[in-house]
Amino acid sequence: MPNKIAVFASGNGTNFVALHQAIIERQLPVVIGLLVCDQPTAPVIDKARAANVPILIVDFHDYANKAAAEAIILTALQARQIELVLLAGYMRIIGPTLLNAYVHKIINIHPALLPKFPGRHGIEDAFAAGVTETGVTIHYIDAGIDTGQIIAQRVVPVAPDDTLASLATRIHDCEHQFYPDVLQTLINEGAI
Repeated sequence: MPNKIAVFASGNGTNFVALHQAIIERQLPVVIGLLVCDQPTAPVIDKARAANVPILIVDFHDYANKAAAEAIILTALQARQIELVLLAGYMRIIGPTLLNAYVHKIINIHPALLPKFPGRHGIEDAFAAGVTETGVTIHYIDAGIDTGQIIAQRVVPVAPDDTLASLATRIHDCEHQFYPDVLQTLINEGAI
């Protein structure tokens, strides 16, 4: 029986698609058992539907607080026996309800070389700073913002003629290969 993972996403779902395809193509012993989305109209929902992945939409505006919304998510994760959570463009800070239930079992992908340029605008902040290289970081989630233990990083050079758009495209291309690579490494090492 393959391990069950959940993907949390808020937007287009390109990393969700990359992960889903890699699991199938590489025959990884995991299955995406649930997509959790906090945006009811996000394009990732249609992508999950097309991939026959169960979907949980939790609009945080419908709940009294973050803990109440995360309790709904936690119940769904436990009901589906989810063992690992991969954040893929999930634009919410994970609270204690989920952190305490999935200690060292929630992984995020960030479009910069942490600890530099944490937060929502990693690509834009790196570009504005004029760095010669940036990249992608995959890390465990903790209570801070992009402060959890780093699992792996991959450098993306910034070319002299780069625009923000061209840099963003290369970083996203890197993400789509790197996230599945790290997932495969964690499986091979027995970490999941």
